[in-house]
Amino acid sequence: MSRAAVLVLFLSTLVTWATAAEPVVIDFETAVPVLPDGKANRLPQWEEKGVVFALAHEPRQSKAKGYVMFFTHLASGHKGIVCAMAAEPIPVRATFPKPVSTVTVSMWGSTGVPAVLEAFDAEGKVVDRKSLDAAPGRKAPGDPVPFLNLTVSAKRIAYIEFSGPREGEYLAADEVRFTPAEDN
Repeated sequence: MSRAAVLVLFLSTLVTWATAAEPVVIDFETAVPVLPDGKANRLPQWEEKGVVFALAHEPRQSKAKGYVMFFTHLASGHKGIVCAMAAEPIPVRATFPKPVSTVTVSMWGSTGVPAVLEAFDAEGKVVDRKSLDAAPGRKAPGDPVPFLNLTVSAKRIAYIEFSGPREGEYLAADEVRFTPAEDN
């Protein structure tokens, strides 16, 4: 291989490495959980950094409008997004403006709540799935509710859904960290 070919290969590798996608973090800290009148701030959707968070579908057990809302982790003050439909738990969907390759969701929830994170491609096909049978609980009554992380990976994730709570339980996404997919 000539020196010029080696130099071109080296520079090509360097450019690819330098332009590798950096993870994007959404933390919901600009959200307003409670309105001035003291009521929960329920929204049809939330958009942050181009990612749209909404319910995966409208309620099926009532004619109520589906909403997401924010819940505050008492020990840390972090804000998390949840399904506002307590009587009918519905997955929360995060739709990305461009395909991503890896998504990690940091969550907390009711003690023992199941947690599911699914990744979908543009055709709506599940391309990866991670779950926990039960979220970790506090070791002692004064301990904070622990966080858990689930990660999904695939070549071109169009959206994710997180779910798991049963009626009366909650599962809040504290942070969503994703890596844009390489353009191929």
